[in-house]
Amino acid sequence: MTAGADSRPSDDAFAADPPAADAAAADPRGAGLERYALVVPETAAGVRLDAFLAGAIESVSRSRIRRAIDGGLAAVNGEREKASYRLSAGERVEVRIPAVAEGPLAEPTPIDVLYEDEAIVVVNKPPGMVVHPAKGHWAGTLAGALVYRFEHLSGVGGAVRPGIVHRLDRDTSGVIVAAKTDAAHAALAEQFHNRAVTKEYLAIVAGRPDRDADRVVEPIGPHPTHREKMALRGDHPESRAAETFFEVVERFPGFALVRAAPKTGRTHQIRLHLVHLRCPVLCDKQYGSRSRITVGEVRAITRHKDLAPGLAGDAVLLDRQALHAHRLSVVHPTSGERVTFEAPLAADMGQMLAVLRQTAGG
Repeated sequence: MTAGADSRPSDDAFAADPPAADAAAADPRGAGLERYALVVPETAAGVRLDAFLAGAIESVSRSRIRRAIDGGLAAVNGEREKASYRLSAGERVEVRIPAVAEGPLAEPTPIDVLYEDEAIVVVNKPPGMVVHPAKGHWAGTLAGALVYRFEHLSGVGGAVRPGIVHRLDRDTSGVIVAAKTDAAHAALAEQFHNRAVTKEYLAIVAGRPDRDADRVVEPIGPHPTHREKMALRGDHPESRAAETFFEVVERFPGFALVRAAPKTGRTHQIRLHLVHLRCPVLCDKQYGSRSRITVGEVRAITRHKDLAPGLAGDAVLLDRQALHAHRLSVVHPTSGERVTFEAPLAADMGQMLAVLRQTAGG
């Protein structure tokens, strides 16, 4: 579902967090509220109010959106409506969502800063780190590390997401940009919303793609039975168009290193589109067939029994999804120049590739 031109909906693990449209200071009664204003597109005509908002504001949980609607904080064309209200194209939807009061805990967590200036911070996020606090993940977040290290961060995303403009999944490593000022945040969020950001990922996949390059255009929507998962489906009102270009970088027996360039940014998009190609991201716990891989298993799959002679067969090479945000290109919010940032591979993916490269010629 695509929101109207004046909205700032989030997309996926690499998508922009929407700014709160109005500052709380402008209206004392609105303190602690995140405000959103959206125009209903033709494609959302007939969709329920709660489903529309859940699809357009993905950075906010469905339960928080539902509580806001039930609390009378959602209006259509200035009139309060129920969650079941069916929308018409062109209607203006406004919602105020109570912010989570507690911000991230400032923690001296080491972070790899790739670039920093007065407007932005670019970090190479390690695998296993949650970007901002959420249910079950209040400590050890990137947001907490940023708060500890930097005196000033954008407040546009609310108290829980200081400086956070877009996100990566917990087990995805790589480049992520944060904003130090509200102006920088707004400029970056606009680029994500308008798909003016160039993103490139690297993934180690299980299997060998049958083409050297491919483009997948398959819509993504909520999984029919698992709330934490998404699915390739076009039959749900929250389904959204998704497109990814893939290119094989290296081939190995039973595996491949793939470059992925998503044109859209839907939740779990790259992972789902690779499943569609029958080459899931290696060690993808949600969409793949295994959660980890050992040296012995790689030896068996590649049929190279002498692979990695210095490592025991039960040594774990990888225990998280082998997906890395390698490159990000944006227009700098201050200079107006296009800048590109690259993040080196995390050690676990680097080790996996080093072992696979020993099969060269075999």
